[in-house]
Amino acid sequence: MGGLTWGYVLKRVGMWVLTIWLGTTIIFIIPRLAPGDPVAAMVSRMSAQSGYVENSAELIEIWRARFGLDEPLPMQYIKFVGNALRFDLGYSLANFPSRVDAMVLQSLPWTVGLLLVATLISFVLGNTIGALMAWEKTPGGLKAILPVSLTFTSIPFFMLGILFIYVFAFGLRWFPPSGAFGRGLTQGFNLPFMTSVAYHAVLPAFAIVVASMGFWALGMRGMMITTTGEDYVILAEAKGLKPSRIFWMYGVRNSILPQVTALALSLGAIVGGAVLVEYIFAYPGVVTADYTLIQGIVFMIIVTTATLVLILDLIYPLIDPRITYGKG
Repeated sequence: MGGLTWGYVLKRVGMWVLTIWLGTTIIFIIPRLAPGDPVAAMVSRMSAQSGYVENSAELIEIWRARFGLDEPLPMQYIKFVGNALRFDLGYSLANFPSRVDAMVLQSLPWTVGLLLVATLISFVLGNTIGALMAWEKTPGGLKAILPVSLTFTSIPFFMLGILFIYVFAFGLRWFPPSGAFGRGLTQGFNLPFMTSVAYHAVLPAFAIVVASMGFWALGMRGMMITTTGEDYVILAEAKGLKPSRIFWMYGVRNSILPQVTALALSLGAIVGGAVLVEYIFAYPGVVTADYTLIQGIVFMIIVTTATLVLILDLIYPLIDPRITYGKG
């Protein structure tokens, strides 16, 4: 297994299980610490919309029993953890009798597709820009231009989304202001539909890329400055290797490891800002105020992030041969 040992693999898998259990416990506890009752709040919203809900007290008790909220907290917790581990996320509170897992699976591909593509593009562009900014042999003109690409880093995703809609959708009319695909198209793996999806995703993805790639660039620049002073880089230059080979194989490769770790962690953290981008562009992602649906989404994020960290930790020796997980 290369630089890995079975003991280390089992230890990391155990940490993965512990992380998911702790995350599941937290998303069970936090909503129950909030004042009020989610079922009563839902009935109140119904009353505000329609003016009156007949037998509201009886309705609240029935719905509390249906969602298991009338049981003791320990029993609620045991059922919640057991169902979550089976990926049985229950019923939607705001869209009953729709199931949370069905709603997540229906909307998640849109969110994952948008986030995955945008994050990977941001990761590649940001790290390349950061490495070039720190590389001594980068042409002076390029070094002067590269920092300009980081101008919008301090602007939140959703603010850039509004700006891009105004400029590119309503001003230049290059892209549609909202939606995920054009009308009258048959959904599926056909060229017209996939082309329309890609066309509609340009602006929301662009907002995420522009706002986030500066963080990758700044981190990579710091790592690259340290790496370029290492003995192996000086030796490679003394041996007369091509500058491009030294840049990619000796500089970038040895600087990228912390960035890869951050990539796995950022996939979960970026959802907060990306949700607002989806809302602004009316993108059919996982945006909702549904109590149980939000719990299901957070659980999926916890599992995904923990799994990505586990996989990356196990493939570190492939990324950087200097890393070995020995018995000691």
